[in-house]
Amino acid sequence: MLKSNLKSDDFLAAAAALKPRLVAWRRQLHQCPELSFAERETAALVAGVLAELGLQVRTGIAGTGVVGLLEGVKDGPAVALRADMDALPIQEDTGVEYASRYQGRMHGCGHDAHMAVVLGAAALLAERRRELPGPVVFIFQPGEELPPGGARLILKAGVLDNPPVKAIFGLHVTSYLPVGTVGIRPGAAMASADNFTIKIKGRTSHGASPHLGADAIVAAAQAVLALQAIISRRMDPVQPAVLTIGSIHGGEKENIIAAEVTMTGTTRALNQVVRQELERGMRQVLAGVAAASGTEIELDYLRGYPPLINDARLTELFRRAAGEILGPEKVFELAAPSMGAEDFARYAEKVPAVYFNLGAAIPGETPYPWHHPRFNIQEDCLPIGSALLSWLAIKALADFSAGVKNC
Repeated sequence: MLKSNLKSDDFLAAAAALKPRLVAWRRQLHQCPELSFAERETAALVAGVLAELGLQVRTGIAGTGVVGLLEGVKDGPAVALRADMDALPIQEDTGVEYASRYQGRMHGCGHDAHMAVVLGAAALLAERRRELPGPVVFIFQPGEELPPGGARLILKAGVLDNPPVKAIFGLHVTSYLPVGTVGIRPGAAMASADNFTIKIKGRTSHGASPHLGADAIVAAAQAVLALQAIISRRMDPVQPAVLTIGSIHGGEKENIIAAEVTMTGTTRALNQVVRQELERGMRQVLAGVAAASGTEIELDYLRGYPPLINDARLTELFRRAAGEILGPEKVFELAAPSMGAEDFARYAEKVPAVYFNLGAAIPGETPYPWHHPRFNIQEDCLPIGSALLSWLAIKALADFSAGVKNC
């Protein structure tokens, strides 16, 4: 193992001194939110900061993605730190002085904070490159909010291949944990997310003569109820699963039998077996409804993000490293996995990965969830996140240097 004088306290102190820059980066990004795969100004800011820090910078990855490489004193396996870049089509209602300058666009999921935290980690590690046991890859990914997402394109571009990445860390700020704490869930931490569109094609007739038509609305009603029975009667009750119909559109007039209905929705699962059974069950149920109603039903099923699985060995490394930065009492195991989904899951399919929650609650204020027009964070979390990510990279690289496999 490479001998080093690096200590966790040094990272905390250096990150605290970096806070004004972290806040400035976060607020600049917050004011100029850009939607999925259109993050051009965002990418330019990120690339500029990485270049100033002396990293090797690649742009245009997966369209608008940015990758920075910080070489250590040794070649070999690398650690990757990932941030997502895109904003949401939401009208901001926070009232802060640095609110979005664009109508209908907002960083309502904390990606501005994620980028600032990872830039901060790059700054901290760049200052210590002469003691860095190996290379660190900084991934700024586009399109996390738009399934099937940008991670698959990052992977297709070979970002984890040269240098070979053996561990990757990602984070999400949350307004439901206090600043100075982190939450981690070993194993299945977040659900898969698949989207679907159902088109029901019937036959129109006058509303007074329903026997002459095939009512797509009645078929849709039957389909909604039958689909819910997949969850309640076909799934193991101890295996979480969600099937949500989010929209229904059909019909033209009160006295005309509808010829067509379109429904959209999402399914969620924590493992691939349940995920596959949801799609299979939907196809079987819809075939039955079509036969019973005399309609034609098409299911367009879009595979989105897989379940996010935190690697067991890397999770233990995270607990130790986070305890050294924050104190063991500030490292919480989340009580349950989230049925929300994250594009980070694709990296976790390729290499050992850990995705954790960074406490960002604003004291005395109502906590708002992700994707809410009033979502906001306490910016004191930024240096904590940067210190923790950089220390995680050091600890993982040290383990690689010592010959520990899979972190």
